[in-house]
Amino acid sequence: MLDLKDITLHYGASQILHGVDMTAGVGEICCLMGSNGVGKTSLLKVMAGAHPSSGGSYHLNGAAVAGRKAHQLAAAGVGYVPQGRDIFPLMTVRENLETGFACLPRSGRHIPDHIYDLFPVLKKMSGRRGGDLSGGQQQQLAIARALITKPKLLLLDEPTEGIQPNIIQQIGEVIRYLKSQGDMAIVLVEQYFDFAFDLADRFYAMKRGEVILSGPKQDVSKEKLREAVSI
Repeated sequence: MLDLKDITLHYGASQILHGVDMTAGVGEICCLMGSNGVGKTSLLKVMAGAHPSSGGSYHLNGAAVAGRKAHQLAAAGVGYVPQGRDIFPLMTVRENLETGFACLPRSGRHIPDHIYDLFPVLKKMSGRRGGDLSGGQQQQLAIARALITKPKLLLLDEPTEGIQPNIIQQIGEVIRYLKSQGDMAIVLVEQYFDFAFDLADRFYAMKRGEVILSGPKQDVSKEKLREAVSI
């Protein structure tokens, strides 16, 4: 589903990403790990179209999509849950979910029942303003909003950050369920090591804008990965 080759990225005169290669297959969870400031979020922004890469190739389901804008990639099947959630605080839960309709054909603009099955609290609080929800509830709303767009590639940036343990467990169960459906690739940026190691099928460890360790779970020991992300 996802194939990145030799991706570079500059912010002004500063180079953030240095020749990153990455793949993610349908039915697979790929986890991107590393300390703060190594380029993980920047790489996700390239995948989401929030910031164009400076060089390299980006293929989505075999189609070259480098340079496409965020709304074009969303229509092509990229769902993005940014760090910090970016929900609309003055809009209701339902209205926040409906913002995901923008990249769907008119016939598909409804909230499927399975969204509320995955996140029952959102149905109960559908009339509440997004800003009135707890951090964990806002994170569930942000993930649900991305799922409304029916993504084939789901990008999750630090979904456990600042979340209470019981919600972290629920989010982990949702991610595992989405993987089991076998119709999307999932890329997870995560610093909660045990959560990430438990979920992921493939790992990419980054340092200073480069991938320094990568491979499927069976080839990457927990000790080597922990060492790579703690440098």
